[in-house]
Amino acid sequence: MREVSSGYGTMRVIHGLNFTIDPGERIGLVGLNGHGKTTLISTIVGMTGWQDGSIEFMGQQIGGRRSHGVGRNTPKIVRSGIAIAPQGDAIFPGLTVEENLASGAYTEGAWKTRKQRRDAILEVFPPLRTRLKQSAGTLSGGERRMVSVGRALMADAKLYLVDEPSLGLAPKISIGLVDALCKIDLGDGAMLIAEQNLPLLSGRCDRILGMHAGELKEDVGEAFGDIPPAAEM
Repeated sequence: MREVSSGYGTMRVIHGLNFTIDPGERIGLVGLNGHGKTTLISTIVGMTGWQDGSIEFMGQQIGGRRSHGVGRNTPKIVRSGIAIAPQGDAIFPGLTVEENLASGAYTEGAWKTRKQRRDAILEVFPPLRTRLKQSAGTLSGGERRMVSVGRALMADAKLYLVDEPSLGLAPKISIGLVDALCKIDLGDGAMLIAEQNLPLLSGRCDRILGMHAGELKEDVGEAFGDIPPAAEM
């Protein structure tokens, strides 16, 4: 991302961001709610109201000046190799766990290898193994989050964007979920994990960047202003 700004309507949320993530890298993005973490992720896939600047992914330009058509280019962008696990319970509650996971294998290559991909995800999230035929809407909060993240991992992606995986979860479940994410072999892929809880990512990511008032901070402490991050777990 080079000099990227974006927002909604007349509101500018992120301001002139310059940001690079390398193959094999796992980056934590921390900051308080409302300071632009989700907007940064939405900007990468063209889901903001408008944006400016340059976004290059694997040598191809996927983002530039845009003032209309929210989501118009998103299918093309995600097919280029980007997968998102949105914050909250972003699942299809009426479908089974197995069907939810299969829906993440939306490209031809991922669909052909969906069984192998599903088995790999069940190794990462063992509790889902006995829930495959169960309606996703009847799962616990932690299990629903596993389904949402697992569905993103079903994609044939080179960049995984995971937004607030611990949101609304008990500390023990949050730690287990983030530990699982950070043990995934990315190969030549990469992962960005957006979180409010700095201690949850400390020591688990290759780099941690802060976000405050729509700007990236190398000094992570600046991302929290006068409010300290969550207590150590």
